[in-house]
Amino acid sequence: MQGEGKVRKGWLAVRVGDEDQRRFVIPIAYLYHPLFRRLLEAARDAYGYHSSGPLRLPCCIDEFLRLRALVERDTPAAHSSSHRGHAGHLAPCTRAKVTS
Repeated sequence: MQGEGKVRKGWLAVRVGDEDQRRFVIPIAYLYHPLFRRLLEAARDAYGYHSSGPLRLPCCIDEFLRLRALVERDTPAAHSSSHRGHAGHLAPCTRAKVTS
């Protein structure tokens, strides 16, 4: 996939989407947000604890983008201009739903 590269300290690469996956780089601070923790629990249930490569999240891209916006609003250290990824198809959500 495009957009592969080193992730700077304090950030984490994640893959989002079912068939057409998109890579995002997010601040590690997101992992402590309650909404993101629910998504991590869904990832654990769907994929287990171990994976090689970026963390895979069980939701569609549009749900992830909505969750990211909510977390950015609530997380002072989040910097929206620093997200990286490549264009992807907006797939329908199948496993995780994001609600505020």
